[in-house]
Amino acid sequence: MFFAKSLISGIIDVVSNIDPAQFKSSDPPPPRRPLNFAESHDNEEEKQFRRVFKQLAGEDMEVSPCELKNILNKVLGKHGGLKTDGFSIESCRSMVAVMDSDSTGKLGFHEFKYMWNNIKRWQAVYLKYDADGSGTINSRELPKSFEAAGFPLNEQLYKLIIRRYSDEHGSMDFDNFIGCLVRLDAMCRAFKTLDKGNRGTIDLDIKEWLQLTMYS
Repeated sequence: MFFAKSLISGIIDVVSNIDPAQFKSSDPPPPRRPLNFAESHDNEEEKQFRRVFKQLAGEDMEVSPCELKNILNKVLGKHGGLKTDGFSIESCRSMVAVMDSDSTGKLGFHEFKYMWNNIKRWQAVYLKYDADGSGTINSRELPKSFEAAGFPLNEQLYKLIIRRYSDEHGSMDFDNFIGCLVRLDAMCRAFKTLDKGNRGTIDLDIKEWLQLTMYS
């Protein structure tokens, strides 16, 4: 119990001077709608993306963690400037979990499109802030890259993120960079949803805490 209290106290100290209003998390994907309704209201760009999605997702029209892993690693194979070990199944499970707004265990069209657009945007950030051309984001490049992605953090949080997502030299490859930002974006959206009065604080009971933290 003492260890748990010390751990929680330490985390609270790290994030106590963070202003969530500064975070520019994306708007959440719209709730799932019947396919015929969605298709009748699509613009040309969305119709084209839907055709690609049908090819990627298969007959059930949903992307599982395994399918997401195959999609992302296939795309990565076409980009030589991104250093990565490839997206692992565990990383893709986590990404699906934080994006899975309707708790199906898979990503529907709008959930996938939302994440895909973010990945493309964050890929541009990654390439821009890899100043030394190493193919990774090092600890010096990380603050500016995260700020450009919409998440200005403090030094303590950067240190935590480096310990969790970087290698022993403090460098973060592309799959860890994306996995971290997908999670950070989702957690910020969840916080803003629960912070009804924009107070910068939220109240959770044990059930809500476990639901938020265990399936992510």
